[in-house]
Amino acid sequence: MIYKLRELRGIDELGGTMRLGAWACKLEPGSLAHKAYGELEISERHRHRYEFNREYEAILTGAGLRITGSTPDGTYVEIVEIPGHPHFLGCQFHPEFKSKPLEPHPLFSTFIQASYENGRERRNKRLSAELEQFHRPEKLAKK
Repeated sequence: MIYKLRELRGIDELGGTMRLGAWACKLEPGSLAHKAYGELEISERHRHRYEFNREYEAILTGAGLRITGSTPDGTYVEIVEIPGHPHFLGCQFHPEFKSKPLEPHPLFSTFIQASYENGRERRNKRLSAELEQFHRPEKLAKK
């Protein structure tokens, strides 16, 4: 599903052969990435020589994966997400290159926020179940 850049197929001496620097990325409206950035087009830094293999795109998207970010010409997949998951977002670029301790990258901020909210929801469900068992012990006895 991940393979060497098309331009590098058959090249074994990799040296400085990478996709480097800032590349534009178009985001799908309403996606998690779009909500995180608040924009439909972004620019992010790259440093890699492997890419998403579009030969598997139909299989993966058919199983629920959503491609929510790609280069403006549609050649490269930049971001994938799984709808319905509290926060599943995979990106091809390096958000850490643009993150600072007091100014975290939007993808890191939204991940931490989603983690906090998911934990809070799980705690609330557990507490509600415990409270229900306390008030209605007969329900527990039927199990």
